[in-house]
Amino acid sequence: MDWGTDLWDQYDVIDKHTQSGLDLVDRYIKFVKERTEIEQNYAKQLRNLTKRYAKRGSKDEQDCKFSNYASFQEILNELNDYAGQRELIAENMMTAICVELTKYLQDIKQERKTHLSDAKKAQQTLESSFKHLESTKKRFAKEWAEADKATQQAEKTENDLNATRLDVEKAKQHAHARTHTAEECRNDYAAQLQKYNKEQNFFYYSEIPQIFNKLQDMDERRIQRLAEGYCQFSDIEKKVLPIISKCLEGISTAGGKIDEKQDSILFIEQHKSGFERPGDVEFEDYTQGIKPATSDSSLHPPKVRAKLWPFSKKHKPPPAEDFSHLPPEQRKKKLQAKIDDITKELQKTQDQSDALEKMKGVYEQNPQMGDPSSLEPQITETAQTIGRLRGELAKYETWLAEAVGGEESSNTVNNNAQHSISSVVTADQSQNIYTEFDDEFDDIESPIGQCTALYTFEGNSEGTISITEGELLSVMEEDKGDGWMRVLRANGEEGYIPSSYVKLTP
Repeated sequence: MDWGTDLWDQYDVIDKHTQSGLDLVDRYIKFVKERTEIEQNYAKQLRNLTKRYAKRGSKDEQDCKFSNYASFQEILNELNDYAGQRELIAENMMTAICVELTKYLQDIKQERKTHLSDAKKAQQTLESSFKHLESTKKRFAKEWAEADKATQQAEKTENDLNATRLDVEKAKQHAHARTHTAEECRNDYAAQLQKYNKEQNFFYYSEIPQIFNKLQDMDERRIQRLAEGYCQFSDIEKKVLPIISKCLEGISTAGGKIDEKQDSILFIEQHKSGFERPGDVEFEDYTQGIKPATSDSSLHPPKVRAKLWPFSKKHKPPPAEDFSHLPPEQRKKKLQAKIDDITKELQKTQDQSDALEKMKGVYEQNPQMGDPSSLEPQITETAQTIGRLRGELAKYETWLAEAVGGEESSNTVNNNAQHSISSVVTADQSQNIYTEFDDEFDDIESPIGQCTALYTFEGNSEGTISITEGELLSVMEEDKGDGWMRVLRANGEEGYIPSSYVKLTP
């Protein structure tokens, strides 16, 4: 069954049906657009939510050492990645459905307009031919009536006894002429009728069926393309479901990482003062004439009594450089952390110094590459920095030895300090390969973490890089809330990738 055979006389119905189909495509495009707006607003609200609850500041960083705080931060990171996937769904729907269907709709509108125009032209041609047929028919009828009248007049004249022979001949000639004209009109009418019937047969059995079948094919193609759009509505979301599932699994995993016992131990380690509990206050019998005396066991009662109540508000003294304002345990931890930071900075500065010295040697051997004397200010400044850092290191190691107390502990700390200094020197000597130097000799940026690629990403735009699934990467810059982070590959390539495509390594 086809439209040309079964709907040959339903032009208006076909016109309305095809227009209704185009309207449906337009409605579906608007529907998908509104869906993408919902997805984008949802993703935006999720990002704002995670940003609002993200930890910031030194106190928050201290809290993040606890597993329950750290897990909450992981949940926020996973939710931020989840928001990125919702944005990806919206972007893909807009590109693959709305944009493509809009282009297709314009093309099919033009095709429909062409087919309907062809049908109207064919109809107008047939109507024009029919009008010409009617005109020929009327002329034939008129001429035949005049010929019949002239024939009757000739017979009447012939039978009239008063008519002359000339009048009879004249009447017969007139009748013959009218009859001949009527015969010509009859032949014209017959020819025009044959032509019209042929055109009408072509119109109803060939031309109109072909046009209607083309409209049928166009409408079926529209339905098929719309069906593809319906499937894309689901397929686009299915493609990101694995990543969304990983985000949700990451949230569950974060909940499973919480260790309440370890958090309690960590809290104790952070705030343990190291003080001994105050001893019993001795009884002083004033009836025996004993004068009030300050006892070591009393620990200066007025002051100790102020410290016995653990929940009272304390006036914090200004922090000292040697952290002597802290309890013993906390002071040792702070001093050790300071020593570690200075040691790292010393190592970094020593590496920079060695690089400058090697570059100076390269300039001396190859003057065309640069002036060795131009490096002297940087070498001098680096040497001064190394001297200052070594002085600070010795100062903090001395304070740590005092905090530990005892000759044995002091020796142990000094040995560790000597080992840390010697390790810096050994590391300085072992650093003997330098392949690249930039013109300004800036400090090399250190990674802030590690991550593993969950999926392959093709970095085609400027500033992005390509990564492969399972690849270990160094994090150079964390996600600022826009869904992108800067990483460094093992081959030295550096650039931006989507945050949702990697998993941070603890």
